[in-house]
Amino acid sequence: MWLLFSFSSAFLLGIYDVAKKRSLHDNAVIPVLLLNTIFSSLIFSPFIVASFFSNSPFVGTYFQIPTGGWEIHKYVILKAFIVLSSWIFGYFGIKHLPLTIAGQINATRPVMVLVGALLLFGERLNIYQWVGVILSIFSIFMLSLVGKKEGINFRRNKWIFLIFIAAILGAISGLYDKYIMLKLNPLFVQGWFNIYQMIIMLIITFTLWYPNRSNTTPFVWRWSIPLISIFIVVADMFYFAALEHSESMISIVSMIRRGSVLVSFTIGALWFKEKNVRKKIPILIIILIGMVFLYLGTIQ
Repeated sequence: MWLLFSFSSAFLLGIYDVAKKRSLHDNAVIPVLLLNTIFSSLIFSPFIVASFFSNSPFVGTYFQIPTGGWEIHKYVILKAFIVLSSWIFGYFGIKHLPLTIAGQINATRPVMVLVGALLLFGERLNIYQWVGVILSIFSIFMLSLVGKKEGINFRRNKWIFLIFIAAILGAISGLYDKYIMLKLNPLFVQGWFNIYQMIIMLIITFTLWYPNRSNTTPFVWRWSIPLISIFIVVADMFYFAALEHSESMISIVSMIRRGSVLVSFTIGALWFKEKNVRKKIPILIIILIGMVFLYLGTIQ
């Protein structure tokens, strides 16, 4: 069942990336991200409020969110900072980069998760995992060559740098998720970390962006903005449901979720009419083959 949850999460993440790209086109990043956290928080607010009442209609259901004190909220607050940092870097990166490039860089995140797991748990790579890592590194090299034809220098382009930072932070978040899912209720984590992210974004927006808004890209409302929240909330529900299973493996769940690149790449090519798609397809195939080897290495 956790594999089904993982694949469902991957599909929704691909749509989520498309909604982000559409929302951020010629638009201010900070208010778009703020609205994302607000809409996500609104989705969970009824469940959080109801959790304080013993006669809540959600008692005994999946949507019952347990209450807790600082001893568990501290874990969620840390997750909020990690995820929000990743989103800030990622939003700026995806705004200025083709989806067919940004998505493929993000797809290498399982390698980062694997390396992190090795450093934290002292594991060793087997031959399959080494092949997966090498293919992922090779795909980034090939992607940099194609990027040059679009005027994107991987060594000097700050948006590429931000996407990589976002991916690294996302990998850290993935490792942290597996850790806290052993301690906390998944809906509790998802609901409260959205609340904490909204609070942080309100502070960032009204202290940094709002006073200087006239000097930045103006904000434009688009109906794709609330879709960002809807798709990421549902995608994360499937994700946390997968991690809640004791037999689930974060390396495999992370790998499957990065399969969202298939969705974002296809829509980026067909809808956004991005360049050099034919030259990027072989790179996408290399990334997917690398994921397969990572999977084979994990189940050995």
